[in-house]
Amino acid sequence: MAVQPTDPDAPAFTREAINLADARLGATALSCSDDFFAAKERMLDPAPAVFVPGRYDTNGKWMDGWESRRKRGPGHDWCIVRLARPGHIVGVDLDTSHFTGNFPPAASIEACRLDSGDPDADTVWTPLLPPVNLRGNSHHYHAICEDAVVTHVRVNLFPDGGLARLRLYGRPVFDPTRREDGRVDLVAAEQGGRVVATNNEHFGAASNLLLPGRGINMGDGWETRRRREPGNDWCILALAVPGTIERVEVDTAFFKGNYPDRCSLQAARVVGGSEASLVTQSMFWPELLPEQKLAADAVHTFAMQLVALGPVTHVRFNIVPDGGVSRLRLRGRPA
Repeated sequence: MAVQPTDPDAPAFTREAINLADARLGATALSCSDDFFAAKERMLDPAPAVFVPGRYDTNGKWMDGWESRRKRGPGHDWCIVRLARPGHIVGVDLDTSHFTGNFPPAASIEACRLDSGDPDADTVWTPLLPPVNLRGNSHHYHAICEDAVVTHVRVNLFPDGGLARLRLYGRPVFDPTRREDGRVDLVAAEQGGRVVATNNEHFGAASNLLLPGRGINMGDGWETRRRREPGNDWCILALAVPGTIERVEVDTAFFKGNYPDRCSLQAARVVGGSEASLVTQSMFWPELLPEQKLAADAVHTFAMQLVALGPVTHVRFNIVPDGGVSRLRLRGRPA
């Protein structure tokens, strides 16, 4: 399942930042004023919202998102969300896909930073996005200029209605204490690792490589189409912070008849240039991991095979010639 922005007009921050409201990374809808028609948790699903004609439950039409009942008194509806990781929010998407006669006329977002625990009645909220008008069945993108680190948000619907998806794009605060065997996964999405470019993700998004845990099925990984020409498939990844990679893990969980035959990694410490230029530059980066044979449905660990390159900021992950990989871990030490 490729989870990517489906709107061709989506702004750059949807590609250059991490969705800190992604349930797969640990974001949680904690409480809300009302979710009679559709559960608040659906709003954090990373997949594009869907509409299922003829599907009803005991409360009415089943909708893919958060939907409150029709408000018959003063006030407005709200939902409190704990972000996957503390971070700086750079942009939001208030998505009303498939909500037509039941979308809120307006919405706003407030935020707070808590060192521990979750918000209570005494929590002080500060504006993140002032009230904005909404349309039905639409994405509403707004850049955020606040520089504060936040841990929770409260989304307000004026006065009621349905929101298909809430996406909060930002830069997670890097946590050097999240270690395994003394090493940090420098490319983990929850730390700020992200995909810069890829040549193909027909069956599964390259961003799935950076998710926590192991894949849950064959759709939960990066998978390219069957290559019918010379060459190989690839993706370019930006590390959360510059660092020295000491161990690589390539997990082909659930990929049995379609795993890559081989893989390799190139890496560099990039200074200057643009992300568009990295596609060309990466072809000439030195090898971090020479080509290694892969097997079906297995975790492959490489350490002794790595070439000492020192601190790097980006890697190019090559799969030869094509296929699917569930997860990629680049464990090492921040520079």
